[in-house]
Amino acid sequence: MKLLNFGSLNYDYVYSVPHIIQEGETLLANGLEQFCGGKGLNQSIALARAGIQVCHAGKVGTDGARLRKLCEENGIDNRFILTGSDKTGHTMIQVDRDGQNCILLYGGCNRSLTKEDIDSVLKNFEMGDFILLQNEVNLIDYIIDRAYEKGMIIVLNPSPFDAQLNQCDLGKVSYFLLNEVEGLQMTGCSKPEEILDSMQKKYPNAKTVLTLGKLGVQYRDGEQSLSHDAYPVSVVDTTAAGDTFTGYFIASILRSEPVSEALRLASIASSISVTRKGATVSIPFMKEVREAIPKFEKLPQ
Repeated sequence: MKLLNFGSLNYDYVYSVPHIIQEGETLLANGLEQFCGGKGLNQSIALARAGIQVCHAGKVGTDGARLRKLCEENGIDNRFILTGSDKTGHTMIQVDRDGQNCILLYGGCNRSLTKEDIDSVLKNFEMGDFILLQNEVNLIDYIIDRAYEKGMIIVLNPSPFDAQLNQCDLGKVSYFLLNEVEGLQMTGCSKPEEILDSMQKKYPNAKTVLTLGKLGVQYRDGEQSLSHDAYPVSVVDTTAAGDTFTGYFIASILRSEPVSEALRLASIASSISVTRKGATVSIPFMKEVREAIPKFEKLPQ
């Protein structure tokens, strides 16, 4: 069984600001740092650092060498990262003094995939292999359809949620990992229980993981409902928190660990990530997560 992450690769420009900029406002940033990122890359690195062999597929520009190298350094199979004629995708991220962020995303090569590109990648995978998707690349509907035809197990993080996802047959998805904003966008519901009820009704064969920030995480499938509280930590930057959670949760599922353990390890890993600046650089390794378990288990929840 193999794992393919078909997702974005970006350069992140992170601006430290007193507060998130408002409409019509000009604001002086306190600092600027550049990191490698993209939801796809972040999640691949989280999976790799959680001990899972992952193949990453996507597209970068001729300026994407640093991203390829980072994959190599983290043990990620980058044979399926293609090169396009556009610029590599990038983001402008504002992070305020409380560690909260907002993100402006330019897709670049992430949005220039062709059906031929996708077919050339998926021919290397087969029934029972996992495929992890986000919504920062184009033709997500085509990827879902072709992966489903091959009998792959589809995991979707529907972020950012936009009209492209409305073109997808989401009934083919086996796992949804979403936050409360994406839950509202997908279901029209704002309360966690209502979101999970709606997801279960719409997609009865799928498993849903709903992350709730400081309120922890809830899980629902056709047989069980589980939850895990958040850990109280000093937040520096939440940019990679969701991606870290996704990578560690899926890693546990691939190891056939109980869902309760998957929620616990993913919660600890994402809690560690928010105490650090940046995206990929903030994602912990499994050794660090396991060593931190006794400390986190003593924290009030």
